[in-house]
Amino acid sequence: MIRLLAVLWAVGALLLYVAADASAQTHLLALQPSGVENIEVKSLASGKHSSSFLIFIRETVPNHIHQHHSETIYVLQGHGVMRLGDESVNIAPGDFIHVPEGRVHGVQVTSKQPLKVLSIQAPEFTGADRVLVKD
Repeated sequence: MIRLLAVLWAVGALLLYVAADASAQTHLLALQPSGVENIEVKSLASGKHSSSFLIFIRETVPNHIHQHHSETIYVLQGHGVMRLGDESVNIAPGDFIHVPEGRVHGVQVTSKQPLKVLSIQAPEFTGADRVLVKD
């Protein structure tokens, strides 16, 4: 099951390169997922200093770390339980979460609607430093 989730997560992460449609202004609340994948990533902007994504999660994001960058998350829609290091925290719309490099994190969606988050990662995120963590 964990291996299947990891594969689905990797496929979803690849969508960020396919779905790139950066513009100067984007109304995040109006954007909706286009498919039924567990994780759907829409690239909003990217440069050498940071990358911004709108991420829809239907079920889960496996626990992982980023070796060389931080991630800042703002929850726009849905509810979930997020692992942050050794803690599990409930997340809901309006929550702001900062994940420093090297901190284990993942999420389990608890709402019927997908979790919709704004994710800003610095420096630029290419996926190369994401490492899955076994529980």
